[in-house]
Amino acid sequence: MKWLIDYFSELDPVLAAFYATCFTWFLTASGAGLVFFFKTLHRGVLDAMLGFTGGVMIAASFWSLLAPSIEMSERFYPGWEWMPAAVGFLLGALFLFGLDKLMPHLHINFGVAETEGLKTQWHKTTLLVLAITLHNIPEGLAVGVLFGAAGAGIEDASIAGAIALAIGIGIQNFPEGFAVAMPLRRQGVSRWKSFWYGQLSAIVEPIFGVLGALAVMYMQPILPFALAFAAGAMIYVVVEEVIPETQRDKYTDIAVLGFIGGFLVMMILDVSLG
Repeated sequence: MKWLIDYFSELDPVLAAFYATCFTWFLTASGAGLVFFFKTLHRGVLDAMLGFTGGVMIAASFWSLLAPSIEMSERFYPGWEWMPAAVGFLLGALFLFGLDKLMPHLHINFGVAETEGLKTQWHKTTLLVLAITLHNIPEGLAVGVLFGAAGAGIEDASIAGAIALAIGIGIQNFPEGFAVAMPLRRQGVSRWKSFWYGQLSAIVEPIFGVLGALAVMYMQPILPFALAFAAGAMIYVVVEEVIPETQRDKYTDIAVLGFIGGFLVMMILDVSLG
């Protein structure tokens, strides 16, 4: 792992954020690629995967984002350490709330009649991809913000912590890609199209990763807000989308165990590396 930290330490922070989020996108594509080998997926496995995704996102929101946000606030806003984390967290949740209300999308285990956002005649495939794309916006932003903070020399940010977050996000992106592509394949979409749409959902991560890194490098005082913003957006996604998707069948206990597993994996990664 030391060689990886050394390698990323020598890179421009924006380029490092781009590489890291390309890695998370690659694991999404790898998960989507499983449709070339399987046509069906047991519902219990899908719910466990989604639970795992939620666990990773919740753990990352605290250890990788909120806790560093509060620590950094002591430097930029002494006496008001709570304020950036609270404001950023609220703004992140409201940002996803707004996208959720405006962008037409359909959750993985939901029927077409339960489409959310503005009314549209878009195909179910497009709506499914847009739903997972919403998941990936705060994930890419979070990775980019941490790399930007480390590159700017912020004391409480480290390349190791940013790498740990990228690894955790990448791990949960693998089953996420599978969870998008498999329902499409089950509906009769070709293997190639199922794979294409599955990987496409994560293409926003490199974009928002670069934007996040650029923002905090040149506007350091916004860093605590940016970290908390990503945390609020991620937790909104988990509570509003990921968890409800796992509670619509008889495998709720399996989904909870998946959640616990994802939380443990991300916590261990962040504490041991970050």
